[in-house]
Amino acid sequence: MMLDLAQHYDKGPIQIGDIAKRQDISGKYLEQLIIPLKKVDLIKSVRGPKGGHMLAKPPDEITVGEIVKVLEGGISLSNCIENPYECNRSSSCLTRGIWEEATKAMQDKLNSMSLSKMIETCEST
Repeated sequence: MMLDLAQHYDKGPIQIGDIAKRQDISGKYLEQLIIPLKKVDLIKSVRGPKGGHMLAKPPDEITVGEIVKVLEGGISLSNCIENPYECNRSSSCLTRGIWEEATKAMQDKLNSMSLSKMIETCEST
């Protein structure tokens, strides 16, 4: 949905039904995604007959990391990475270090990838 809105960024508000058809995703599901994205000002909505939804800022200012963090509640490969107190073995865990490194690498990649960059990458392949 966010990529669809980015692709149509200069065309004004886009209706959920149009996104749902283009992306072959349930409109009801998209409506659920919009709520948390609006709360963090990634999407804004316009009411009325020509209303719909649009990105709240340019596609080059929105990263995949921001979106994943909002919709997934964080970017972590293991719950104990963001909250070490969740596991009583985190201080002595033999694998925690690798999960921390992998999580950091994933976060860095997602935070460096804007919606604009994703569109450019898809169009060039």
